[in-house]
Amino acid sequence: MSLDNLAPGIKAAILAEALPYIKRFHGKTLVVKYGGNAMTDDHLKQCFARDVVLLKLVGFNVVVVHGGGPQIENLLTRVGKKGEFVQGMRVTDAETMEVVEMVLGGQVNKEIVNLINQHGGKAVGLTGKDGNFIRAKKLLLEDKNKPGDLIDVGQVGDITQIDPSLIGLLDSGAFIPVIAPIGVGKDGETYNINADVVAGKIAEVLKAEKLVLLTNTPGVLDKAGNLLTGITPREIDEMVADGTLSGGMLPKIGSALDAARNGVKSVHIIDGRVEHALLLEILTDHGVGTMIRSH
Repeated sequence: MSLDNLAPGIKAAILAEALPYIKRFHGKTLVVKYGGNAMTDDHLKQCFARDVVLLKLVGFNVVVVHGGGPQIENLLTRVGKKGEFVQGMRVTDAETMEVVEMVLGGQVNKEIVNLINQHGGKAVGLTGKDGNFIRAKKLLLEDKNKPGDLIDVGQVGDITQIDPSLIGLLDSGAFIPVIAPIGVGKDGETYNINADVVAGKIAEVLKAEKLVLLTNTPGVLDKAGNLLTGITPREIDEMVADGTLSGGMLPKIGSALDAARNGVKSVHIIDGRVEHALLLEILTDHGVGTMIRSH
C-alpha cells in the first residue's frame, strides 16, 4: 500500500493522531517479540524494520526478541531430522541445539540486525550468552496425562535470571538490542528457550511499558472465533481452563499473563500479517489485536 495518493491533510491528521501516544510513551521501554509471517514475508519484514526505527526515533527504548521456528524447521529437514513439540515447546537434543543456535544466533539474528540498520537504525545482535545475561536451567514439563510426572524435553531452558545491564547500556547509546532466545547454564550449557517466554521475562525485568507479541492470528479469539480486543488476566485464566486457548498459544498467553501480573503495564498480542502492525497498535486509535491490561 502506498501513501503517495493520500491528500496532505489526511497525512497530517495521521501524524497528529500519533502525537498523544508519542508524548505519553516517550522514554518508555517497548519489548517486541518478532515472529510468524512478519518474519518470513519480505514486504512485512521491511514494514517491521521501519516501524522499529521510527519508534526508536520518536523516543521509545525498543528491544526486539525474535524466534525462528520455520527457519529451524527448514535446516532440521535439510539435515534429516524431524522437529517434535510437547506443550508448544520444541524437544531439543544436542544435535537439534546446534542447529537452533546456528539458526537463531547466526542466520536469523544477523538478518534482523541488518534489516533494521538498512532502515537507519543502530541494531546490535545478542544471545543470552553475551555477558551471561540470560541465565537458565533445564526445563522439565509436567505430564498433563500423569500429574506428578515430569517430561524431559532436552536442552530446553527455564530462565533463572536476566541481567538487564547490557540492554540498558545499549539503549542509552541509542542502539536497538536484537535478542536471540538462547540461555546459558551455570556450567556453560546452552539452552533453547521459547522466544515468547524470553520476551515476557525481559519485559518484566526492564519494567517495560508494553510487551508486544507478533503472531499469525488476529489476536486472542473467543470460542466463536471473534477477536477479543481488551481482556483481563482473570478472563484469560478462564479461557485456558475451558480449553479456548491451547497449543502454541499457551506459551504466548503464559508469558503475556506473567508480564501483565509483574509490572508490565499492557501486553499486546497482535496480527503480524498486517502491514505496519506495530505502528497501528502503538501510535493510533486503531489497534490490530488484543490488549491485556495489567489489572
